[in-house]
Amino acid sequence: MPDATFTRPDLTTFTRLDGLGLEVTGQLLEPDRSVLACRVVKPDDWCRRCGCQGVPRDTVSRELAHEPFGWRPTTLVLTVRRYRCKECSHVWRQDTTAAAPPRAKISRAGLRWGLVGIVVGHLSMAGVAEGLGVAWNTANDAVLAEGRRLLIEDPTRLDGVKVVGVDEHVWRHTRRGDKYVTVIIDLTPVRDGTGPSRLLDVVEGRSKKAFKDWLAERDQAWRDGIEVVAMDGFAGFKTATTEELADAVTVMDPFHVIRLAGDALDECRRRVQQELHGHRGRKGDPLYTARRTLHTGADLLTDRQHERLDKLFAGDRHVHVECTWGIYQRMISAYRHPDRAAGRVEMNSVIGALADSVPEALVELRKLGRTLTRRACDVLAYFDRPRTSNGPTEAVNGRLEHLRGLALGFRNLTNYIARALLEAGGFRPHLHPEL
Repeated sequence: MPDATFTRPDLTTFTRLDGLGLEVTGQLLEPDRSVLACRVVKPDDWCRRCGCQGVPRDTVSRELAHEPFGWRPTTLVLTVRRYRCKECSHVWRQDTTAAAPPRAKISRAGLRWGLVGIVVGHLSMAGVAEGLGVAWNTANDAVLAEGRRLLIEDPTRLDGVKVVGVDEHVWRHTRRGDKYVTVIIDLTPVRDGTGPSRLLDVVEGRSKKAFKDWLAERDQAWRDGIEVVAMDGFAGFKTATTEELADAVTVMDPFHVIRLAGDALDECRRRVQQELHGHRGRKGDPLYTARRTLHTGADLLTDRQHERLDKLFAGDRHVHVECTWGIYQRMISAYRHPDRAAGRVEMNSVIGALADSVPEALVELRKLGRTLTRRACDVLAYFDRPRTSNGPTEAVNGRLEHLRGLALGFRNLTNYIARALLEAGGFRPHLHPEL
């Protein structure tokens, strides 16, 4: 191999301290950490007050946590020279802002390492703190602040958003009740087939006001560019969208529509179970045994499941469950129909049937019919705009569930929101050039 391939071994270059304006002058390998003695390369001997040249007075030391190399945390011990002005007697230190922000305990390279670990590697904050050799609070405050500066507060982060998904999420369980946030997702890459969804923001509370205020904070040009908003059946999100995004189409996604039908099926099954047996479902009860089979699509049933349903619906005892199950299956088949137009006709037929001709005894179907009739336009809008499902929003919620379970969970909502945006914000293909 040609000699030009290699350069002279240089610890300063290897540890990337040349980009921080530092030079390594010594090293110390301890069992639990590596220590590098450094000095500031650039002199800083001109007075900040009068502009005269100063003279060296003494030196002070500053310790910084640096990105780890191997399994040992790395600590930088900076020798910082102090100067004194001959004219005005002003005393100052060498400028070390290239190495770390003022009063910081972690170098800029250490912050980059921690931020990439959170965003790309999905490390826990405890793992980042251990790698840097600092306390959890020190790593948390510094890395989240760097993430806000580089990624969350990036003015171009919301550019190109055309399709938005919105849903609520429980960020903390307490004895006094659950604490909710509103999760706002960019579904544009999913609709266009260019990539996964992105977490845009997390807003405290779950209400019309929470979503409406967030939309109102965006500029008019951005709001005018939103074409579709996918949501669940919560009326507050629908009203907020109508008031703030006059030209956007609201879509009630299939996941939540089918979930409404599935809930109606479960409620009907439990009601019939109580009426017939006087107790909740137990092992051996036909309705309880078939509870999962009832939620399986008809085109996916096995022979054994077909036999179980045939036996369940053989008489008239479970006719209410059979009617509700039939509506549930019709809705599934409408969404699975290969022809979107035919699927729309089928779904419209189901909504019409639930609105007009449901016996009073089928209380679950009557309730479902009222909901679907009220949101019929939103339900049918999906067939005209495929790939606008709120399913990716639920996937992001699943990622946030994992985040909530890390260690002992979060008690500070500000930290939770910042960590959530970094953890599931979709920054991986859009990492800032400084990273």
